Amino acid sequence: MDIHPSRELVASGQKAGRDRKSQAHVRIWSTESLQTLYVFGMGELDMGVTAVAFSQLNGGSYILAVDSGRESILSVWQWQWGHLLGKVATLQEGLSGAAFHPLDDNLIITHGRGHLAFWHRRKDGFFERTDIVKQPSRSHVTSVQFEPDGDVITADSDGFITIYSVDSDGAYFVRTEFEAHTKGIGCLIMLGEGTLLSGGEKDRKIAAWDSLQNYKKIADTKLPESAGGVRTIYPQRPGRNDGNIYVGTTRNNILEGSLQRRFTQVVFGHGRQLWGLAAHPEDELFATAGHDKHIALWRKSKLIWTIQTGYECVSLAFHPFGTALAAGSTEGHLLVINCENGAVMLTLRVCGSPINCVAYNQVGDMIAMGSQNGSIYLFRVSRDGFSYKKVNKIRGSQPLTHLDWSMDGNFVQTVTIDFDLLFWDAKSLSPERSPIAMKDVKWLSSNCTVGYLVAGMWSNRYYSNSNTIITTCSRSASQDMLISGDADGYIRLFRYPCMSPRAEFHEAKVYSGMVACGRFLYGDHTIVTVGGTDASLMVWDLIEE
Repeated sequence: MDIHPSRELVASGQKAGRDRKSQAHVRIWSTESLQTLYVFGMGELDMGVTAVAFSQLNGGSYILAVDSGRESILSVWQWQWGHLLGKVATLQEGLSGAAFHPLDDNLIITHGRGHLAFWHRRKDGFFERTDIVKQPSRSHVTSVQFEPDGDVITADSDGFITIYSVDSDGAYFVRTEFEAHTKGIGCLIMLGEGTLLSGGEKDRKIAAWDSLQNYKKIADTKLPESAGGVRTIYPQRPGRNDGNIYVGTTRNNILEGSLQRRFTQVVFGHGRQLWGLAAHPEDELFATAGHDKHIALWRKSKLIWTIQTGYECVSLAFHPFGTALAAGSTEGHLLVINCENGAVMLTLRVCGSPINCVAYNQVGDMIAMGSQNGSIYLFRVSRDGFSYKKVNKIRGSQPLTHLDWSMDGNFVQTVTIDFDLLFWDAKSLSPERSPIAMKDVKWLSSNCTVGYLVAGMWSNRYYSNSNTIITTCSRSASQDMLISGDADGYIRLFRYPCMSPRAEFHEAKVYSGMVACGRFLYGDHTIVTVGGTDASLMVWDLIEE
């Protein structure tokens, strides 16, 4: 991703999807409206986009893109017209970035693992290559910046900053090199007054260096461990020398502050896979839980609280009274959290397998947990939702993915990893062998992705992919809408019940991988979805047409 010199446009690269229509491309969009203005690279970029960058000298008329195919092809475009000005195969594994030289729009620098090279684009569109780092080299060049006179500044995975100057013959040589951080440097940025900022991914330090004093250290600071290492730095007000910066971290957080004052969190994000999602029963709140061992409570896009637990959690459920939040972990633990302040009230070892789904019955005196080992664990719950006692275990054989209680609390329905719908008698702890006997049972929720009343989500005649696999669904509280997510990254809104393969829907393709979970918030005006492996969280407003 790169920002245009005008700061009104952003370019971002999109990798190819699973179907042939979803090709890798570059999208240029407005920072104000977020609307896409230009799209290019369809059919030219292979697999994905490793790097994009605007030119500087001509005001951003050119843009470069490096694809993530086997040949790592570098291409230069006049993006307003979609014209390809030239391309070359860098044949470079581990290429991680590229940039235009600020004083020459026909000079491009690429960098990566054991790689730092200059590419001069001739008028005929061909490129001439000059390697600055000679092969073989173990160092990984992680970031590139420039001095005002055009000298090149690089950072590497060993924690060194190197400055390259040009001699009278036009050859680059190392002018200065020094150790700036312990191990890898995540980013560099040159500020207008000649101060270079560097951020360490491992040591979590941000350091300031005076380029006018041969890179004498001015100051440094260290981020807290919970924030993660430094991945990127950007000034809050470019062109002003107030020292205030934004910092993006390796744990998916954005902080603001300066080297003279402490940093505060402005954006929280889950840093690893995000699977757990639950909607509050009496308020427009929702909770998320991920493999980063964080559980967070949100009010739409506002973070209420976040806690770090000792477990990777993949399933969540609110107690019907809204006082407690239950979380199931990959190690088979049940965590019970006070929704008021995020305090962990209870941790129970339920089994030795991941708890993939969890749900309370309507009155809140029982909780059911579906496990990867195929069993359902039933616990009795106190009125306040904070005390739990094991009642029974219903043995199964296939891993469970989704679970619903009946309205009367007598039955549980589950979906297995092979998309088998199973019914269980919660009183006798036995499977219900006759599905026909269950046809009149009313269900408290509709989170199971298989069933007669949601059959229209599957093999719908209007789908572009006839082999669509539904990974999540949820019914609105008013029982007239159904949200679904699939393995191709689509979310869809249906009317409920949804039984016909001709059922109409609204859809959006928003994830490059599967949709892990989707839920209606209280009031049915908002939908929340999480993306599983890509850790993305999205909030949607429902608008009447």
